[in-house]
Amino acid sequence: MELLGLGDDALIAAQRLAEWVSRAPTLEEDVALANIALDQLGAARMLLAAVGDEDELAYRRDDHQFRNCLLAELPLGPGRGDLDFGWTMSWLLMLSAAQLLRYTDLAGGSDEQAAAIGAKAVKESTYHLDHARQWMLRLGGGTEESQRRVQQGLDGLWPYGHELTEGIRDRWLAIVEPVLAEAGLKRPDDRWRPGGGRDGRHTEHLSYLLAEMQSLHRAHPGAQW
Repeated sequence: MELLGLGDDALIAAQRLAEWVSRAPTLEEDVALANIALDQLGAARMLLAAVGDEDELAYRRDDHQFRNCLLAELPLGPGRGDLDFGWTMSWLLMLSAAQLLRYTDLAGGSDEQAAAIGAKAVKESTYHLDHARQWMLRLGGGTEESQRRVQQGLDGLWPYGHELTEGIRDRWLAIVEPVLAEAGLKRPDDRWRPGGGRDGRHTEHLSYLLAEMQSLHRAHPGAQW
């Protein structure tokens, strides 16, 4: 996995999670999701800086130049503009489990700079995964409505896990499947397998996300604050 792809995953995930600020179900969860978003942004900055100019890479590329997986750019609910907490926890479980494995591999590599980035990101991803796991157990074992919504999130997001876990799928399933079993949730069937994000072929959702994220920088290029 290239550093640019990992950096783009984290950058886009940070932007998605920031949508929950002031809208989470509890004040404590509002702070938790904001912190996870900041962790993702911090990892993105380190990874992109290892590749080139982090601001240019974040703010001056078009959607077809991004190399994030499709899962990262998807709305955190059934449709664009939707926010669903059960859907979001399913998304975070899938993403954080993959990131933890990717960063662990990075930390064990021979490139000293990349290894240092991976070692720091492993600690944060471990927390992200635990946070998602705790909520999956709580929602899956809660009311009929909470279980229905978290299962709906899994069903909608699961196909995108194939691109997310290319090369690490068995290890990823070894993390995710026990959580689903403990939460009383059903692992969705492996069927449709969308992909292309790593090659710059994205959903319409990334274009909308970038239009918001990049608007100020593009309106005032080179501005000093």
